[in-house]
Amino acid sequence: MSADHKDPRLALLVESIVRLSRGELSSRIEPSNARDEVDAVITGVNLLAEELEQVYEQFEKRVESRTAMLRQAHLDMMKMAMSDALTGLANRVALMDGIEEALSQAANGAPPPALLLLDLDSFKNVNDRFGHDAGDRVLQEVAVRLTSVVRESDLVARLGGDEFAILLPGATMDVAMQVAGRALEVLGEQIRLDSLYVHSRASIGVRLGTADQSPEELLLDADTAMYAAKREGRSIIKVFEPVMLYSRQLRSQMATELRGAISANELVLHYQPVVELATNRILGVEVLVRWQHPVRGLIPPDTFIPLAEEIGVIHDLDRWVMSASLRQLAQWRKDFPLDDDFQLRVNLSAVELKQLDLVDHIRTLLRELDLPARNLVVEITETAIVTRGEVEMYSLLSLQQLGVGIEIDDFGTGYSSISYLRELPVSMVKVDRSLLVELNTRAGQLEFVAAILQLIRAAGLEAVFEGIETREQATQLRALGCASGQGYYFSRPLPAGEAAALLASTRHLRMGEEIDGPETISSH
Repeated sequence: MSADHKDPRLALLVESIVRLSRGELSSRIEPSNARDEVDAVITGVNLLAEELEQVYEQFEKRVESRTAMLRQAHLDMMKMAMSDALTGLANRVALMDGIEEALSQAANGAPPPALLLLDLDSFKNVNDRFGHDAGDRVLQEVAVRLTSVVRESDLVARLGGDEFAILLPGATMDVAMQVAGRALEVLGEQIRLDSLYVHSRASIGVRLGTADQSPEELLLDADTAMYAAKREGRSIIKVFEPVMLYSRQLRSQMATELRGAISANELVLHYQPVVELATNRILGVEVLVRWQHPVRGLIPPDTFIPLAEEIGVIHDLDRWVMSASLRQLAQWRKDFPLDDDFQLRVNLSAVELKQLDLVDHIRTLLRELDLPARNLVVEITETAIVTRGEVEMYSLLSLQQLGVGIEIDDFGTGYSSISYLRELPVSMVKVDRSLLVELNTRAGQLEFVAAILQLIRAAGLEAVFEGIETREQATQLRALGCASGQGYYFSRPLPAGEAAALLASTRHLRMGEEIDGPETISSH
């Protein structure tokens, strides 16, 4: 082919290659009938274009697939960031976003939201007794039940642990209380775990929001109301009141001060005699800790002991009480004779019972102070041993082997049955004062108390009644065969000096004709 007669196919070929380089992969050239070298190149370029087009299509599909995967992963991450992994409920982040949106709508004229905060009562006992897997199943069932009592527009969240929240956008107080009531109702029903049944009752705080609140303020107010419900008796509903903020601030201040109360020597011990009902002989004393606050005066234990447990200083408090009371007993033994079977009764918290070094601590103190183990009785509540954890059982068995007496306190208010107590290394039962309140006013109460005493004796345990406040109660218990007791009828809890004066001068309490508590002590 001469230079003057260029093949037109070459121009088409160049144009096709240029179009391919620009990404126009659909470009094709029709081969001629010449079937020469140019046609061979055209055929090759067409095949290359087809192959590039297929590769590009596959690449596009892979990009689309990967984009979809990334989009789904992003959605999953967003969901994970906004939901609770265990229950599938919204988490704290999602709740705060929901509160912020509801308050924003309220600022624009919509009805304000209501917030319910729920804390499961005694949930720790479920974990301790049945294990964390069982506890997780309880939390999942609680989530299902709470979801069943709300509207689709409402938000149920788990804030962590055993704490839940329900956000009710645009709600009235009536609606909030209805939801809270239904929540208490469904949570009051037993939860079945295989062959076991557990309860998941809750304390609920309710706060109806205002348009000028921040999400944090609304949450704090609901939380304040919820803690007020727990302090008042649990398994109840409390609506936020402004005065609760003062109580919360006071409680926070007390918590700070309590942390330093031990090192500041602000704790003092009082001693209440435990007497033999038949003779009024003093068998021992129960140690009761008080907080001598420099401003607020003498603070009773039912005010600060729960606070000590809440802020994590109950262990230090228990150790101080055990050490100080045993040292006081050792001093009394030096100052005046005490009966060989005199017993110092010291309360142990559930937290202290879990300490692996508890027995070594007590053994060391007894050895250091040259005190017989029989002179010490530790009092533990029913709730402290209901779980029968390995550490607790080890502590009880080791204390028993050491010779320390073990007494169940507040019997009749919690979980224990006589058959259950027989399986534990305990020797004494202190019957709760609540059983005496209606001894003479409620039909059948005297017979009920008599039956309890009979069961305690049949189990080979000693019974001690607390809260004896009248001569009639003491006489009736004596007639029923109860061996010992304590209460204001015999003596109020005494400071160490007054207790020493009493123990040094007499081993018996002289009861006068008129009994009114503090006037019943005679040290003649």
